Amino acid sequence: MSENQPLSKVKKTNTTVYHLVRSLIVNPVFHLYFRGTVTGREKIPHQGKLIIVSNHASVFDPPLLSAAINRPVAYMAKEELFLVNGLSQLITVLGAYPVNRESVDRKAIRQAISRIEEGWATGIFIEGTRTIDGKIHDPKLGAALIAAKAQAPLLPVCLCGTEKINVSGKKIPQFVKIKIKIGDLIEPPTSGKKEQLELVTRQCAENINNLHESMLLRNEK
Repeated sequence: MSENQPLSKVKKTNTTVYHLVRSLIVNPVFHLYFRGTVTGREKIPHQGKLIIVSNHASVFDPPLLSAAINRPVAYMAKEELFLVNGLSQLITVLGAYPVNRESVDRKAIRQAISRIEEGWATGIFIEGTRTIDGKIHDPKLGAALIAAKAQAPLLPVCLCGTEKINVSGKKIPQFVKIKIKIGDLIEPPTSGKKEQLELVTRQCAENINNLHESMLLRNEK
């Protein structure tokens, strides 16, 4: 498929179901079960293009991150999830779209840009997979590439504590306190050149790790 395929051919969505699920399920779980707190919410632009870049340590991270962001957030999800009947339909109406993690998935890139054009924020876990400590170790260039193509600013967000939710041998999510801290906007790369993508990617990773460190230090006091 051509990288220049018009965005009008990408499946559109609406946010009605997203807002219902977020209000009735996600927010209560975040605030009551995980005793979640959010710092820096005033830094989130209320409208306009936006890419959320975050660390990733738990399968619960997408909905928990959505609880912190006061506008719809769509996520890339591994394409295998869209083969599960029922789950595929649910995550699609919630704004998710498939990505092939084994290659540069141009269709997923177009879908991310389409979501941005529709008014969704696009959420991207910058390392592309979960880490055991919640820190960024090997950031990928995908978020910066999409930001360059869409000319959308990036907002670093750090989740602290989600690495403790899933414990080996236990089926029930652990009753841990989750903290989310939102950083300052980062301007998109001025071009899609590799050096520009690497520069912005480093900025995002450093910002997220600094947010993580500041929350850990605060917990120790």
